[in-house]
Amino acid sequence: MAADNDTFAISTASWFIPIDVLKISCAVTAIILALFCLSIIVYERTCHTVPMILVTNSYLSQFIYAIDVLVISIFTLENDLKERQLNNHLCIFSGSLSYSITMIQMYSYLLQAVYRYLVIVYPSRLMWQSSRLQASFIGLTWCCGFVYFILLIVTDQIKYLPDDQICQMPLRLSFLTIFNALYIYIFPLSVIMIIYLKMILYVKEMGKRITPANILSRAQRELRMIHRIVSIVLFLVILGLPYVLFILMSFFNSAPKYHFRIAYIFIIVSLVFMMIALCQVAEPLKTFIKKVYRRRVAHIGPTIT
Repeated sequence: MAADNDTFAISTASWFIPIDVLKISCAVTAIILALFCLSIIVYERTCHTVPMILVTNSYLSQFIYAIDVLVISIFTLENDLKERQLNNHLCIFSGSLSYSITMIQMYSYLLQAVYRYLVIVYPSRLMWQSSRLQASFIGLTWCCGFVYFILLIVTDQIKYLPDDQICQMPLRLSFLTIFNALYIYIFPLSVIMIIYLKMILYVKEMGKRITPANILSRAQRELRMIHRIVSIVLFLVILGLPYVLFILMSFFNSAPKYHFRIAYIFIIVSLVFMMIALCQVAEPLKTFIKKVYRRRVAHIGPTIT
């Protein structure tokens, strides 16, 4: 890994600084939301369940990603304000971390979908639903993310891109670009969609058979949870479409000059919405927040009148 610390003067476009500030604001907001939700999960006993362990994993990966994005955005803002080109080891580190933590984040949603599937289709396989096994799966994804992070640094895949004032993997037609798309996005998303479709068919079959009402109700509830996971992931994919478009354009050397600046606007803004959307698959967390809100409204109401 090489980092060039030589500085060179550059011109800064008028829209750079406002966009940098917006990205920093979104990253800080996402960090605050993540800390808020994680603190509730630790404090509230009703959140100490196996499904919530998986949700906590998603929140933790997004929290680390938000911190990483904040570091990247501050680095970009500082260089834009000083109108300079400056590369350093922190830039390479944060750029590499963004890829590995994104992988962990996508696979955290996959683990949630797999767990919901196992609960309904294999209810008697209690070992598959145990906290120990789910924690092992979580640990495995983090180990894979760490190995990927090390490989990116050792192989010097992350480059400083002065136009975008960011350290990322240059967009071009290559094996690694295609591997990234398959490994980080396409594979986990495809498996989640397959699980969702299989769950729909399974629940429909349960409805046709003589199934106890409580079992059918639970299956339908878990199906709704998987539907919400799918919605979250698809929302993330939709906001990532500019990035995908620029990857495809780079295959023909036609990507715009500031493609990473543009793509990162959508990615960072999505962080805030993802923090809120995760509450939809965290029923104990959502219930606790609603309970606290109602208490505050009930307490403030008589005081106002």
